[in-house]
Amino acid sequence: MRKLRIRGVKYCPKSHRYQIHTGLQHSIIRPTQPNCLPLDNATLPQKLKEVGYSTHMVGKWHLGFYRKECMPTKRGFDTFFGSLLGSGDYYTHYKCDSPGMCGYDLYENDNAAWDYDNGIYSTQMYTQRIQQILASHDPRKPIFLYIAYQAVHSPLQAPGRYFEHYRSIININRRRYAAMLSCLDEAINNVTLALKTYGFYNNSIIIYSSDNGGQPTAGGSNWPLRGSKGTYWEGGIRAVGFVHSPLLKNKGTVCKELVHITDWYPTLISLAEGQIDEDIQLDGYDVWETISEGLRSPRVDILHNIDPIYTKAKNGSWAAGYGIWNTAIQSAIRVQHWKLLTGNPGYSDWVPPQSFSNLGPNRWHNERITLSTGKSVWLFNITADPYERVDLSHRYPGIVKQLLRRLSQFNKTAVPVRYPPKDPRSNPRLNGGVWGPWYKEEYKKKKPSKKKAEKKQKKSKKKKKQQKAGKPANLAQ
Repeated sequence: MRKLRIRGVKYCPKSHRYQIHTGLQHSIIRPTQPNCLPLDNATLPQKLKEVGYSTHMVGKWHLGFYRKECMPTKRGFDTFFGSLLGSGDYYTHYKCDSPGMCGYDLYENDNAAWDYDNGIYSTQMYTQRIQQILASHDPRKPIFLYIAYQAVHSPLQAPGRYFEHYRSIININRRRYAAMLSCLDEAINNVTLALKTYGFYNNSIIIYSSDNGGQPTAGGSNWPLRGSKGTYWEGGIRAVGFVHSPLLKNKGTVCKELVHITDWYPTLISLAEGQIDEDIQLDGYDVWETISEGLRSPRVDILHNIDPIYTKAKNGSWAAGYGIWNTAIQSAIRVQHWKLLTGNPGYSDWVPPQSFSNLGPNRWHNERITLSTGKSVWLFNITADPYERVDLSHRYPGIVKQLLRRLSQFNKTAVPVRYPPKDPRSNPRLNGGVWGPWYKEEYKKKKPSKKKAEKKQKKSKKKKKQQKAGKPANLAQ
């Protein structure tokens, strides 16, 4: 990956829609929830298919699967090989969401891929599939390949030979993490070699990006950034990545402009000479000139999220938000250099890499005390203070108010949160031992039992008699 990065453009990126516009602004889609990416959201592969692209996905889906319509092959991919859930065993491809709620999670298109239940490490297995796809595709025809490797997500597992270079790392989680990353690095190299071998490389764009910050309790490190995965601090939301392509005009540069995941949708459709319907509302921008030529980004702000369900800030209130915003609500927004957080942004420590044993926990303790007082508003200049050490909310109340108003404007466009309760019908035991679609239309149109129907009929007759007798059908006492 280092070679690709040096010859490409490094960037720090921050669906074509914000979470508040999809209903997925609270937490993640759980395996047992009847929920998925809204079906009326046109996906990137769907738009690329319109202009003749062959579309393939290999790896982790994690966008919901309770209905067949939610599956990758129904959302624009010609083929799919991978897992539906967010994590699972790298060798057995099994996942337990809770005790008694366990199942197999490896798919070939719309069916469980039982033939691959043979203990192959997922990073290597996915790479083999990618090589097969490229070997069988005509390089003169356009192809979109989305690869979502499971690594380096927990559980921390890697083939034994990758541990050889990391025996000096004392912390076992960190050692496993490093081994997993080495295997992933080798996989990216093999994919790149396949692009060259089969004639794709010279007209290809390779985009590599993480999806969120690292998890310190599972071998990850965001040092010196603040926070971790699952928080709105920079350590939780600032992804790292690069774009590598012979088509780049400026190579070997670093892009520090604002780029968000929603920008890939218009950027890649534009590169593919596709069309975006005028009635489709976008939250993203075409940032190709920013990446390729080093021009200024058209983006001036990023809504990291607004989660109206997560309201755990002890002292959050409308008063703390100057009557503009209820600061009990968990939210984060970036406008140019400024970043504002409200509510409880999550675990806020600066966690050194676990191999740095000489740095003790005392430096984190004071920050915990600060949060425990019930503070609910923070303001940082991310350009000058990327580590979020100096809160400027009291020094610049005018800027705080401006960003609170921007939050309020965004919130007016939000759709209701979709976070349904667990559905017991999702249990793999009821679906052949496999995680997969369980919802059927007849569940919605289920006819009442004969006994219930008779009871309803009697109640209706009684109501008619009361009305004829001049009695009210319902009495409030």
